[in-house]
Amino acid sequence: MMTFNGITPLWQEMPLQQSQPVVQQETPALSFTDIFRSAIQEVSDAQNEVAQADYLLATGQLDNPAYATIAIAKAELSVSMLAQLRTKALDAYNELMRISM
Repeated sequence: MMTFNGITPLWQEMPLQQSQPVVQQETPALSFTDIFRSAIQEVSDAQNEVAQADYLLATGQLDNPAYATIAIAKAELSVSMLAQLRTKALDAYNELMRISM
């Protein structure tokens, strides 16, 4: 006949460790110029990727035709994001102009 020992909790076997406080590093603030440059660069990169995918598709070198569709969708989304960013920036500018001193 088998005998079973009692189950001991894990926290009794492991030594307690002092938790060290987590120090969060502050990220540098981005300016509007940096944000817009980044968005414009993303649009440019996406358009170049579409052009490359179209060339490869037209010459028969593209193994996966879905790659061209994905590249087009990415380009459309990046242009849409840039347009939304521009709209939000203009709205913020107009709001600042309405503030009377």
